[in-house]
Amino acid sequence: MVRLLKALIFLVIVGFIGLVGFAYLGDMTPQQAEVKESRTLDVD
Repeated sequence: MVRLLKALIFLVIVGFIGLVGFAYLGDMTPQQAEVKESRTLDVD
């Protein structure tokens, strides 16, 4: 039971370190592009 608890704690710590590393090093910037679309207005 103690080995299982140690393994679980180890996995939680490794997961937290991975999450922090991804937050700092992961490139999560959105791609930006200009969108132009012509419209014809029906004005009566």
